[in-house]
Amino acid sequence: MQKVTNIQVFGLDESIYRSGYPMLKNKPDEKEFQKNVESIREARINNLENGHIKRAVKLAQAKGGGHDQFLTGITVTFDLDISNKCWIEAERYTFLNFISSMSTMHRLSYLKIRECCNRYVDEQIIKRAEELQNEYNSLDHNADAGAKKEAYLKLLYNIPSGFELTAGMITNYRCLKNIYSQRKTHALPDWHVVCGWIEGLPLANELIMGVKRTNVYEDNQ
Repeated sequence: MQKVTNIQVFGLDESIYRSGYPMLKNKPDEKEFQKNVESIREARINNLENGHIKRAVKLAQAKGGGHDQFLTGITVTFDLDISNKCWIEAERYTFLNFISSMSTMHRLSYLKIRECCNRYVDEQIIKRAEELQNEYNSLDHNADAGAKKEAYLKLLYNIPSGFELTAGMITNYRCLKNIYSQRKTHALPDWHVVCGWIEGLPLANELIMGVKRTNVYEDNQ
């Protein structure tokens, strides 16, 4: 079952403050930095009435020009469980990086194939993969090394696209903004799970999805 778990978000308030660096006249000292970051954190939790947040939202939603660069500072780590088919597509995103992942190369002979297949995998395909796994595992440890290798490769190359494994990932809000815009209406249900998770991240509506929920972002200063 596709899912996203063990989620941590870092640098959200700090990056919102840093989004204003291009217009600074003086370098911020550490005390000033921490004071502003704390004011952003409090406003984000309460009512969003904060000039730094308003500026960040406008930059995140600006068209072109790279104004959303500050979003790269908001990093997210998480565990992602999706199908082989979706993993192939996910690897196209340069800033969606693997921390570590489950491995078919190392552990396929031990994995419970049926439990790893999503509901779209045909029963006959599951049974055949299980047969190949049993054939490999039945070979004696003293058997010909070449035969063992061939049996393992035969098993490996017949694992279906609907086979799901978990990987620990790291990315940032700018990459997630790109993923969301490209995949929210994608045919694969895996991407629906990912996009649904993105929608629940802090300030996702404003910084990733481009939604203005209230008028608190109108800068009256």
